[in-house]
Amino acid sequence: MERDVSERRLSDYLQDTSETGDVRVGIPLPLGAHRLGDGANFAIFSRHATRVYLEFFDRPEDSTPARTIGLDPARHRTGDVWHVWVRGVRPGQLYAYRIDGPYAPGDGHRFNVRKLLLDPLATAVTHIGRWDFAPALGYDPTSPERDLSPSSVDDTGDMPKCVFTHEHFDWEEDRPLRRPWSETVIYETHVRGFTVHPSSGVAHPGTYQGLVEKIPHLLDLGVTAVELMPVMEFNEYELDRVNPLTGEPLRNYWGYNPVTFLAPKASYASAGGLGQQKLEFKEMVKALHQAGIEVILDVVLNHTAEGNELGPTICLRGVDNAIFYMLDEDKRFYRDYTGTGNTINANHPVVRDYILSVLRYWVMEMHVDGFRFDLASVLGRDEEGRLLSNAPLLERIAEDPLLREIKIIAEAWDAAGAYQVGGFSERRWAEWNGRYRDEVRRFWRGDEGMIGLFASRICGSADIYQGSGKGPECSINYITCHDGFTLNDLVSYRQKHNEANGEGNRDGMEENFSENYGVEGETDDPAVEAIRRRQVKNFLLTLFISRGVPMLLGGDEFRRTQRGNNNAYCQDNEISWYDWSLLRRHWEIYRFARGMIAFRRAHPVLRREAFYTEEDIRWFSPEGSPPDWLNPQERRMACLILGDGATEADLYLMFNAGSDPASFVLPAPPHGGRWHLAVDTSLPSPGDLYEVGQEPVLEDQGIYRIPSRASVILVARS
Repeated sequence: MERDVSERRLSDYLQDTSETGDVRVGIPLPLGAHRLGDGANFAIFSRHATRVYLEFFDRPEDSTPARTIGLDPARHRTGDVWHVWVRGVRPGQLYAYRIDGPYAPGDGHRFNVRKLLLDPLATAVTHIGRWDFAPALGYDPTSPERDLSPSSVDDTGDMPKCVFTHEHFDWEEDRPLRRPWSETVIYETHVRGFTVHPSSGVAHPGTYQGLVEKIPHLLDLGVTAVELMPVMEFNEYELDRVNPLTGEPLRNYWGYNPVTFLAPKASYASAGGLGQQKLEFKEMVKALHQAGIEVILDVVLNHTAEGNELGPTICLRGVDNAIFYMLDEDKRFYRDYTGTGNTINANHPVVRDYILSVLRYWVMEMHVDGFRFDLASVLGRDEEGRLLSNAPLLERIAEDPLLREIKIIAEAWDAAGAYQVGGFSERRWAEWNGRYRDEVRRFWRGDEGMIGLFASRICGSADIYQGSGKGPECSINYITCHDGFTLNDLVSYRQKHNEANGEGNRDGMEENFSENYGVEGETDDPAVEAIRRRQVKNFLLTLFISRGVPMLLGGDEFRRTQRGNNNAYCQDNEISWYDWSLLRRHWEIYRFARGMIAFRRAHPVLRREAFYTEEDIRWFSPEGSPPDWLNPQERRMACLILGDGATEADLYLMFNAGSDPASFVLPAPPHGGRWHLAVDTSLPSPGDLYEVGQEPVLEDQGIYRIPSRASVILVARS
């Protein structure tokens, strides 16, 4: 039977039923701003808001929006997500939000429609120099309520704006490098500080492009990954202090105070800060990958720059304070496990999803290879601040199918007393090994009772990790990092010298386990310099022969100094910047660092992802007997690391951290051959380190005499 129905053409049907107009309802997912058809869809979460306004701007400094779109809660809201589609939005369009809702600090709500807000998922933020960072609330110190009312000040002209970005970046054949931990050597550095000094010789100092220009240095050194200090947008002008010695304004140089989590730092882009920063960051990642170097980001997902109850409203506080932050029992105040005034409520289901979306974005869109999580223990606390035994967020990060192949590294402690080194979550999580740092420092300083701990550290710290089912690849070994002395200063200063920070030298770590060897700071004394140079080599040798993953602080390869400042977070100046003239001055140290990385690469037995067994390693005193592990006065020992007798050579390592020379009895190489000298930190260059395969045979195969504070590596071959 024929159908007595006339068909309607699909195009006509669509025209009759489709929503029209330049502003439409939009869709709730994905969150953020995304290209959709001939416009863009905007979606933002806010459970407790009563009204949301999307504003467009023509210029970063504009105090009046070019257009304001009010989102009707009856049409533009699905559940807790507010959404709208706008025709004609193009890349480079500036936008921001205003959100209205209850101002009720006692209930945890701090909405303020007068404050312009950044999109929590903005992928770029304009850089306008000194932007407003004033508190959002009135404050009367005589009032028991402290918080009074929302500020009547409209700071639109002094606030950055979000940049709508949408581009088809040509990644060419770029893929994740997936380098195993056993082949990884990390170089921690600061994007701006790496090249901003005039001595860097780059065409684009202090930028992502400037870092690209220094790739030949990284390749020559032999590192396989750069760990970049925070590149998420932050306000470098947030500090209100000056250097008491010079009167110079202090800046937030390190960047551990993010304002939003997806936007790369605009001032680190040489090409501009109206979306160009995202493209230049991608170009940097692409260039590093082409050179075989992975990119690890130091991410601060535990707090924001909004501070405590007296801080500014920039983003999350104005979006939904009660959801995004951990609040005290008196909800006017914040739980502070970070030392910054607030703590992200990381294990709230909504916030978990938000953090995961941040990580996925950096991996999928920006092609980074991993993350180092600042104060990661915070991410394992529940809404009451209690440490969880199996924190949902940490498990989600480890098991997320889109993040499974990236590197994840925890700073396994926080500012509230948690210290989880050795037992942080599951084996997928590597950890900064703070005990490695301290105990290696103490051994080479000559502290009593350190030989057993030193032996454990260079063997991968089984005493720390094995009990929780982790292997040595979970130990990120480091002697120095951004937080503390540089390697040069570790052997040049007995005390910290942070007077320039304007905090009365009260800030920074007290326990540095450092020594100056007779003179505090720089000196021309050749005897003091000789000891310091030897100790620098001892630390570098120890780092690169240790099982685990070595991390070198940028500039340590040429003795970068911070003049004794061990907390240079606010020093955007020559205290922190890399002075590349030191590379020529301390070429001997650079050659040694490069050679030790090459030595590690040539001897896989040093970097296996398994702990040594009794068949792999044997320990000796200088006399050739087993060490007296319980003697607190003993500062000398040696170890024989057995190769496989075919492709891997036997190694004999000798360490003398004492103040007197020592003669070490040499065992016969277990797999035959004779001992050849690979490294002796007491000898001047080039005799301190020989290229692999060029090591000279020892004339005396029975005894090797080592001066005080020195280490030696012998290689067995025919």
